[in-house]
Amino acid sequence: MEKIQDEKRDQEIVYSRAIKAGKRIYYLDVRKARNNDLYLSITESKRRQAEGEEAPSFEKHKLFLYKEDFAHFMEGMQDVIGYVQNELGEIAEREEYIPEQAAEGEAAEAEAEEEGTKKKGLLGFLRK
Repeated sequence: MEKIQDEKRDQEIVYSRAIKAGKRIYYLDVRKARNNDLYLSITESKRRQAEGEEAPSFEKHKLFLYKEDFAHFMEGMQDVIGYVQNELGEIAEREEYIPEQAAEGEAAEAEAEEEGTKKKGLLGFLRK
């Protein structure tokens, strides 16, 4: 039954983009409502590895943003991002998260930095 519901939900997605940011992945999905209207579903998926468990689990949070709110949302996002940038100056991009390296601690972080493995952060899509 769950599989059928998951397939039905996947059919609603008409466009999607995943943004990897550290231990989190943000999914930006354009979905089609029953009335054929489009809306944005933003999902934060955070990897969790509980002690004693073999496989990681994922904690998910969703936000639904409707087209009539896009302009206000973008205005608010640009405002608060501008505030943070003014307060902190230039914000460095997050380094790529590699689970095996994270377990090794600081030595792995230094190694990743030397290799120059950087990825765009969540808000990189706003700069386009």
